Amino acid sequence: MALLSVAEALARVTQGLDPLESERVKLEQARGRVLAEDIAAHLTQPPFDASAMDGYAVRAADVAVLPATLRLIGEALAGRGFDREVKQGEAVRIFTGAPVPKGADTVVIQENTEVAPGVVTINDAAPRRHIRPRGQDFTKGEVLLRAGTRLGLRELMLAAAMNHAELPVRRKPKVAILATGDEVMPPGTALDRDQIVSSVPAGLAALIEAQGGEPMSLGIAQDTAESIVTLASTGKGADILVTVGGASVGERDLVSAALRSEGMELDFWKIAMRPGKPLLYGRLGKQRVLGVPGNPVSALICGLVFLVPMLHRLLGLREGARGPHEAVLGQALEANGPREHYMRAASTWRPGGERLVTPLAAQDSALMADFARADCLIVRTPDAPALAAGERVTIIQLDD
Repeated sequence: MALLSVAEALARVTQGLDPLESERVKLEQARGRVLAEDIAAHLTQPPFDASAMDGYAVRAADVAVLPATLRLIGEALAGRGFDREVKQGEAVRIFTGAPVPKGADTVVIQENTEVAPGVVTINDAAPRRHIRPRGQDFTKGEVLLRAGTRLGLRELMLAAAMNHAELPVRRKPKVAILATGDEVMPPGTALDRDQIVSSVPAGLAALIEAQGGEPMSLGIAQDTAESIVTLASTGKGADILVTVGGASVGERDLVSAALRSEGMELDFWKIAMRPGKPLLYGRLGKQRVLGVPGNPVSALICGLVFLVPMLHRLLGLREGARGPHEAVLGQALEANGPREHYMRAASTWRPGGERLVTPLAAQDSALMADFARADCLIVRTPDAPALAAGERVTIIQLDD
């Protein structure tokens, strides 16, 4: 039987995933969250014609012929404007951000003036310059942030300027992580001869958090159906259950059977992907179940390819799944086999900013040190032909 393609597997794991409910959070707690609604400005910015420079507010007609000496009648400060009208032959000392007084239509920068008691002489002026007009940035009621936008520093600064103290955001998807295996122990454990450290949950938790989800560690299940079911039940409140290891067909790979005994509807458990062939996917009630391989590199690549798009659907992200990019191949590659291959690679940059990517020498799915040295994945479609150095390839960026 032919293996399921990556594209078909991705379509199945994301099918029917709708954005989660919304909640309101304070502005200072909204970094990295995803907007649930369009956001409109509560005010106009700037709310008045404002000076863009320190200088003097004058009438353009009074500086048409230079030099021009004008009578000083007051000053305008940020937060405390000048409340009288500027008339013929008059000037007002003004500072950056201050409202431009009525009657004035030009700000002359202070470097182009000479000041004497009660007067200012204008030596150079650009008529109708150095003023930020009311509403130049945005106007009240204008929609500036759309639902599905991930809130970074620029978006939060804009929301604050729009006078929003709280924002409607999607609830963080909860992802329960269950490691499996008698030989697997938590980091920091003094290991016996036949034991290994459970490293995958740390990487998956970081990935989930970086993408806007909320990871929940369920611990490490022993290689018994009872242990798997008991620990998995503690994560019933999660939107997604991710199991690590035990998703293949060996005698000790019990995850599928254990969860099916609890009602999981298995969709698939093998795909045409390298690394990551023994990927399991099913539904346990309302919860989605994604079983990733135990090999660390395989597990994290499966997380990038499948879990991240699932989280994006639940968050309603406008940007969609992590998109592919193109780069130039740094060395020749042999023809690919029947499975879609995600090759770990490192980048260098040519003059002019062109990205050159070279596959790492070791592609074993258990080698974490090499994976940490990679900064991208070269994506090779099934049965792709051999490539020469200098040809273009599709890559997925590895970033936290």
